[in-house]
Amino acid sequence: MVCHYLCHELAAVRLVKRAERLHALSEMLHRSGARGVSAERLAREFEVSVRTIKRDLDALENSGSPLWSRPGPGGGYGLAKGASLPPVSLSPAQAVALMAAVSAAADAPYSDLAAAGIRKVMDVLDPITRARADDLARRVWVDAGPSSSRATKSAMEEAMAEQRVIRVRYTSREGVTTTRDVEPVLFASTNGQWYLIGWCRKRDAMRWFALSRVERATVTRTACSGHTIDEVGEPPANARPVHGRGE
Repeated sequence: MVCHYLCHELAAVRLVKRAERLHALSEMLHRSGARGVSAERLAREFEVSVRTIKRDLDALENSGSPLWSRPGPGGGYGLAKGASLPPVSLSPAQAVALMAAVSAAADAPYSDLAAAGIRKVMDVLDPITRARADDLARRVWVDAGPSSSRATKSAMEEAMAEQRVIRVRYTSREGVTTTRDVEPVLFASTNGQWYLIGWCRKRDAMRWFALSRVERATVTRTACSGHTIDEVGEPPANARPVHGRGE
């Protein structure tokens, strides 16, 4: 029984390793462009035999990847011109990194939409990668704090995306509650707190509103008048937009 279990576990590990190698192999072929890359170089890169690489290339082609091969000196393998990788091509660790980032920032703007996007990503991963990602995800825990109500967050997100004035009921740190019409300029996170930064029509100035203290929010039909990010002031040295380019 123990021997059977161990054999099963070893087979599962081999399948996962091969799935990850196929994923990396696809990306390397894609990066090689029209030049292509030889089987020998691929074998050295992945520390396997040329025979194993050729089996992997056959597996990729059978899965629908449009591969080409060029024999002789200077030949090799590549993806057909105009071809692209599948819409979603992630390793298990990359998938879990996305899940962890979204789960740890439940109070962030658009977090619900991000969570829905992660579910779509998981749905289109190949079965082996998805199973490996699910197993790894169980080893990552987060303790997300409370966030604004869904209706309030949705209104603020819509106002920012559509650049419309938003009417908020806001309680300050001192406990004073007011209703403000705000032209949203940006969302910002600092010291573990998310803020809506916008032009407050009541104060006729740029103001920071902690999302956790916005009790109610309603999107109006009034378009913003064009206040820009530059009016907010100099961002902290380590602040950066979440454009996803890794800069």
